[in-house]
Amino acid sequence: MQARPRALVMGAGSIGCYLGGLLLAAGWQVDFVGRPRVLQALREQGLTLSGLGQASQHLPATALQQHLHQAGPPAGLQPDLTLLCVKSGATAETAALLQATLPAGSLVLSMQNGVGNTALAQALAPALDWRAGMVPFNVAELSPGQFHRGTAGVLRLQGRADEAALQALQKAWQGQGLSLQLLPTAAAMQAVQWGKLLLNLNNPVNALSGLPLRAELLQRGYRRCFAALQEEALELLAAAGIKPAPMTPLPPRYLPQVLRLPSPLFRLLAARMLKIDAHARSSMADDLHLGRPTEIDALCGELVRLADKLGRAAPLNRRMVALVQAWPERQGRSYAPGELLSALQA
Repeated sequence: MQARPRALVMGAGSIGCYLGGLLLAAGWQVDFVGRPRVLQALREQGLTLSGLGQASQHLPATALQQHLHQAGPPAGLQPDLTLLCVKSGATAETAALLQATLPAGSLVLSMQNGVGNTALAQALAPALDWRAGMVPFNVAELSPGQFHRGTAGVLRLQGRADEAALQALQKAWQGQGLSLQLLPTAAAMQAVQWGKLLLNLNNPVNALSGLPLRAELLQRGYRRCFAALQEEALELLAAAGIKPAPMTPLPPRYLPQVLRLPSPLFRLLAARMLKIDAHARSSMADDLHLGRPTEIDALCGELVRLADKLGRAAPLNRRMVALVQAWPERQGRSYAPGELLSALQA
């Protein structure tokens, strides 16, 4: 470890700016690689971070100017660790770039949605030390350079407690109000990733609803869509012998039942799930709004591929992939709850 730890953030979007920004606030050196739009905002506005129930903090533009990179990591950079925060569709390209620029054995932590990114990256960049991670919360870009965490949860990462770089990372994030749990085996981490994927099946529902997360979850029609996608996913996972880790106090098999309850009962039984502030929304909602490619293939698409492998059907998740891909045809017109449920079951 360097005297002052150094991190590289590949993918300075909402998650990358939030996680990397907290490391910068904790005294780390942090380099950000991202899109021109975001980097320009950081150059001009600096980086403002806020979280559920936490005070806002601002990192001035002067602290960032020499650490913002559009094309990729600067030559000769040797970070103690790299946070991979690009969208799943950019994993292959980014892995190849990191293989060409980072020293062999460099530690790369995939803080992405989905379950297959780390294996893909490892196959394409075998000289690097790839680890899977899981981000449980939502981060929204409220304005250029301003990122807000709207939900809670414990970060998880495959690793050992005796690894110096991960010890330093855990300590830095803890000092900024984030908890990081280290899981010693790939199998334990994969169970967590599948558990998170089940919850992420609400991302396309939220995106197509046009509503903030809490407002969407309080409407039974949208929850019925979420429950249907989850139920189909749980059947596929059971057929494949995959046991997802629970991400809520309820075991995964009970979640569809709770989601389908009338809203007054749901409010009572899912009070913890509803601890979401008014700013929270899914990253897929941001992608649709900005006309960017979404991660639907890494979520519902992952279940479609699993179904094909098992020789089974996944009509609801397959249909959701089609609905998200066809979004431009609606010209920004969101789905009402009953309309989305009918479209999903068509």
